[in-house]
Amino acid sequence: MRFFLEIAYKGTRYHGWQIQPNATSVQETIQKALQTIFRKPITIVAAGRTDTGVHAKQMYAYFDFEKPFLTQQVVYKLNSILPKDIVVKAIHTVHDDAHTRFDATYRTYHYFITTQKNPFNTDTSWFVKYKLDAEAMNTAAQKLLDYSNFQCFSKVNTDVKTFNCTITEAYWEQKGEMLVFTITADRFLRNMVRAIVGTLVAIGGGKLTIEDFDAIILSKDRGKAGTSVPAKGLFLMAIGYDYLG
Repeated sequence: MRFFLEIAYKGTRYHGWQIQPNATSVQETIQKALQTIFRKPITIVAAGRTDTGVHAKQMYAYFDFEKPFLTQQVVYKLNSILPKDIVVKAIHTVHDDAHTRFDATYRTYHYFITTQKNPFNTDTSWFVKYKLDAEAMNTAAQKLLDYSNFQCFSKVNTDVKTFNCTITEAYWEQKGEMLVFTITADRFLRNMVRAIVGTLVAIGGGKLTIEDFDAIILSKDRGKAGTSVPAKGLFLMAIGYDYLG
């Protein structure tokens, strides 16, 4: 039988999602908790990999188990074992071929920029000291919907078959002292959102023009795009599946 874990976590203390030697990851921490409950090794497969310091308000990971169990009871036990910065929100029973990565129809990220120094936001947003032109950033963000190849925003030497993504929304909103970027697509490349935000911030700070933004995308050259912004401001907010409500 196959089950989807619905998870939320604050990524500050973790070296990303994926298990790696000599570093604590979100995946490893959850797998150890599952092994404690089921008394056997459990491997989970996530919808994607978040980098060191990136957070998730909704991540999905699947695992297989040979017989049914009381999902709410296991959720309670997992949250009793897991550290305070990782939460299992639900366990969903799905069909045996369901896949958290390949079946996802969309993914939504938020990036948080704080425009005022705030000690309570230091782990979850990027403080930008200079004034940003949000209107120019929004105009440039809308251009993302006109393109499909985003190689210029991808980490170099990444092993992917295509740099094509379908972006369905990309916009900035001012929410109090926070400037929040929302972007939704069917898939994302490694480091893509942080590179896009870095380039849009360069436009908002007057270092690049909106015309430059078009040229950067068409160039397919990561060296022409903006710098990658800090991971701490990035949140995976939602992942969609046709068979989950």
